[in-house]
Order: sequence, then structure tokens, then C-alpha cells
Amino acid sequence: MSRNAVTTAKRVVIKIGSSSLTGTAGSKLDSDSVSKIADLVASLRARGSEVILVSSGAIAAGLAPLGLSARPKDLATQQAAASVGQGLLIAKYNENFSRHNLVSSQVLLTTEDVVRRSHYQNAQQTLNKLLSLGVVPIINENDSVGTQEIRFGDNDRLAALVSLLVGADLLILISDVDALYDAPPTQAGAKAIHFIDQISDIENIEIGGVGSSGVGSGGMVTKIEAARISTSAGIPMLLTSLAKSALALTGEEVGTFFAAHGTRSTSRLLWLAHASTPRGRLILDAGAVTAILERGVSLLPAGVTAVEGEFISGDTVELVGADNKVIARGLVAFDSDEIPQMLGRSTKELAASLGAEYERELVHRDDLVLI
Repeated sequence: MSRNAVTTAKRVVIKIGSSSLTGTAGSKLDSDSVSKIADLVASLRARGSEVILVSSGAIAAGLAPLGLSARPKDLATQQAAASVGQGLLIAKYNENFSRHNLVSSQVLLTTEDVVRRSHYQNAQQTLNKLLSLGVVPIINENDSVGTQEIRFGDNDRLAALVSLLVGADLLILISDVDALYDAPPTQAGAKAIHFIDQISDIENIEIGGVGSSGVGSGGMVTKIEAARISTSAGIPMLLTSLAKSALALTGEEVGTFFAAHGTRSTSRLLWLAHASTPRGRLILDAGAVTAILERGVSLLPAGVTAVEGEFISGDTVELVGADNKVIARGLVAFDSDEIPQMLGRSTKELAASLGAEYERELVHRDDLVLI
């Protein structure tokens, strides 16, 4: 896949990091940076693209008003800073988008909004409606109420999952580093890598951590993970800096372009593969593993030898071979406490002894995705 995807994308998700918006730790929102990202979004809109902006910066923007000089490490203070900073952040965005006669909206998400199917569908419908109305949705993790257990941890992964959610044609990550380098960028002789065909091609590259500003929570590792998620779902990704973003969007060899190598699938299967949280496991015999991997069939009770975890019908479960290797994820059709009595038995036998409602698949092929 070439960089043509950068200039032809009709639905684009852009993620900008805290360091690109706030500069050094403890400083306020940089008005010039917010203005530049608004100009970038406006340029995409002008050429006919729909744009969703995933913006970090709420916690960082709240540091200076609270008299803090660095990103706090404890969750409670992070939440307080986010509560103060989120209003400042969205107000600055609204001010700048209005210069271009664009309406923007605030959408705050937690992990639950992406990993639970009902929440996922609601978020998807809301974002699609906003786009159809010509609005620029501005998404951030809901840091002011998020708990340690339900947080994304970084907005790079959130942006990748949002790309899957809305069926984006391109994901753009804007960072304080203008590309992926073959060595730490500060090291003499380090060279930018402008094109990556497969994520496996960069396995031997030394990947850095959080940027120099100290206000972010991600780093290059999370950007690679975002690329892994998006490209495996058929969505290319561009990594660049704010200063070079306008040039990168013309198709010039700027930043790092990650080619998409996966195939686009239904939103349900993308959700299952990348966003759902497994609640349990079904252990399969060798015959069931072969049937699912090679023939793409549904999982029947006869092919299951054990069940692990507690879950209810409709939850996501992992399908695991006897070697403990996960081969697939799927939406299970029965509660975990119903399944033990079904193991190793045919659906006809189950219907005869337990009732007609048991004559069905444990996991239907339409609710199953290979891992």
C-alpha cells in the first residue's frame, strides 16, 4: 500500500499527544499548537474528509492552574488535574474551530465504552451521527472519573480503537517525535524510517519510552501497538509531528507510514479481536481446533473439554487448544454455569435431555474471530 491513502482518505482519525499541545511539563496549553491542529483538521475538511480528533492534554493542561510542575503519579491527583484541564482544553478547541466555521463536540470515553458491546454500539452510533451532521468530535479518555482498572492508559490505543469503531480510512498519530527512527533519535546517525510494510520488520529496533516533556503517558511503544491494531484491521497509520503534519498530508515522504496488511471486516469482528475483554475460556479438543481454524465452523459443545472463568451469555470468551494457545475469541451463547453439563455432548443429545433451547452452538461462526 502506498501513501496514496494519506491523500485519498475520506474518514480520518487524528490523535495528538500531550507534549505536542503543552510543551514542557507544568506549562499551560500552547495556543499556537491548538491553532495548528485546528488548521490541519480544517484543511482535511476542506478536501472532503470527515475527521475525528482524539486529543490528549486534559491532565497536562490542568497542571499549571493547580500549581503542579509535573504530571502527578497518583490517580486521584491525575483525576483532579483532568477535571480542571478538560474544560480549558475543549474551550480552546472550540475557539479555534470556530475560526473555520466548524462545530466541534466533546466525547469522553472509558474502556467500558469500547469493550462492552452495548456501550460500543452506542459510541459508534453517536460518532457516526456527529460526523453526518458535519461536527468534529473531540475524543479523550474520561480521566476525571476513570479508575486504574478501567483506563486505556494511553490515547494511542484509544485512537486505534476509535479508528476501528468508525471504520476510518487513515489513522494519524501526531507526536513530539517526527517519525520512527532506526535508533534513539538523539543518537548520532539515527535515521528516520519512512515506510513500514509489516510490524515484524521493526522487531529489532530499540523503541523509546515516554517523550521528553514528561506530560504524556504513552511513548513509541504505544504508537507501535496502535499501528499493530489499525493495520491488522486494514487501516493504514501515519506517524508524524505537528510541525510536519501539513506537509505529510500532501503525500510527501514525511513521518512514518505504516501500510495496512489486514482485511477490513465487520465492526463486530474488529471489536471482538481488538477491543473486547474476555471473561472466560473454553478449552477445545484437537478436532474442534482443526474445524475452527481450517473450516471456519461454529463451536459445538461436543468439541469442548473444559470451561474456565465466570461469564454470562453474550460475553466474550477465548477459545483455547489443549496446548493452552488461544486460537479465537467469540461471543458465548450460554452462561458459564450451564456449560459443564454440556461438555462433549452432541446438540441433539442435549436437546433430548435438557430441552430444545440447548440444540444450538456454544459460539456461532458469525460471532467468532480467529486470533
